[in-house]
Amino acid sequence: MVKDAQEQLSLNKDNKDGEVVEYSLLPPIPKSPINSKPNSMKANTVIPAHLVAEAISTLHGLDLRWSGPITPSEMQYVQQYVLAKYPEYCNGLVEEGDKIDLYALCMNDDSSSNEKGKSPRRESSSPSFGSSNSELGKIQLEPSRLLDILTKKTSYQGNFISIPEIQVRNRALQQCGLSEEEYLVVFALTLKEAMMMIGECYPFFRGNYYMTILGEEYDCIREFVTFKDSKVIAAPETWLDLRIKGSQLSQYFRRKSKHSPKGLFAYPAYVEETRYSMHWISEAHRNSWHVLLDASCLDAGKERLALALHRPDFVLCTVDNTHAQPSKITCLLVRKQSFEAAASSAN
Repeated sequence: MVKDAQEQLSLNKDNKDGEVVEYSLLPPIPKSPINSKPNSMKANTVIPAHLVAEAISTLHGLDLRWSGPITPSEMQYVQQYVLAKYPEYCNGLVEEGDKIDLYALCMNDDSSSNEKGKSPRRESSSPSFGSSNSELGKIQLEPSRLLDILTKKTSYQGNFISIPEIQVRNRALQQCGLSEEEYLVVFALTLKEAMMMIGECYPFFRGNYYMTILGEEYDCIREFVTFKDSKVIAAPETWLDLRIKGSQLSQYFRRKSKHSPKGLFAYPAYVEETRYSMHWISEAHRNSWHVLLDASCLDAGKERLALALHRPDFVLCTVDNTHAQPSKITCLLVRKQSFEAAASSAN
């Protein structure tokens, strides 16, 4: 288990009466009403799993770890985090027990809430970890090169691929923490070519949106959005900072629309030395947005993403080419559950 990154450093000193006084090097945290409850009493509200996951992700880094028991120190941190950020859960408790599986908490959150009949989830702004975009259903991609490739890959002919192609595909999936059962992998010569395939095939139209935090110099999807009479929302990178502008990004996710999905949201996983949270994927899905995650800046072979809980609709990444030139291969991962991978019968 990773050590508690938020563990307080303290100094002990004996006072005149022989009692030990503890001096904390961190600012004091307000005492939570949770700690005042006797152990024999159960709280009326349980802290939702997606908030537990949010707190744990800030403790261990921006990527949610797969699973594992929540330690007592982690449980205390979760309660303090939720009390500070979501005061309406001040009487909430993390389910007790030293074998709480974080992965199971996330995946079973929706079903357990439905059984109880009441969900304490804060729908307005809290990120939803582990929630999928299955409620959006599959949408039909427009006739395009990418659609032709996906149609071929899902056909019988798609089973016959070369060993080098299999190796590159497996490395791309492994680098993103995704499975072959859920994603198709398409290869491109450059990042720009991969983005052009997305812009060409995605059904932009008047009434939906393309919200992007990608650099304008290589974000060629914007040209297709404008050509298809859709609207581009160019958001600043600072909106990805949970501590500063996260609420503004959440407001745009929740903006009203007559259409579902509302459009495509694109953002980078990594910019220079800053790595951004994957929870934006789940929050976008919960508000009826498809997501394009640009992970092309990650160091291929050294850094990995854990996207199995978030499942973006498109992922851009690069892997090392050990067989020939070029040295890097751009890969576009497309989630099968999000789009119809076969050409429309009308074409």
